[in-house]
Amino acid sequence: MRMNMRRFTRLTNAFSKKIENLGYAVALHFMYYNFCRIHKTLRVTPAMEARVTDHVWGIEEIIKLI
Repeated sequence: MRMNMRRFTRLTNAFSKKIENLGYAVALHFMYYNFCRIHKTLRVTPAMEARVTDHVWGIEEIIKLI
């Protein structure tokens, strides 16, 4: 997670001033990581591997949830 999110690499760039905003950013990252991103070793998303969903989600679907 630290390698993918700029908020965790340096305190001077893109840090969250409020803990609430950090929580939202982390939640969005995990939604994208588990539902949208196809992993090389699995060849599917982690949510598909766990049989939580049957298709790769798009960003539009995550936005509809918000």
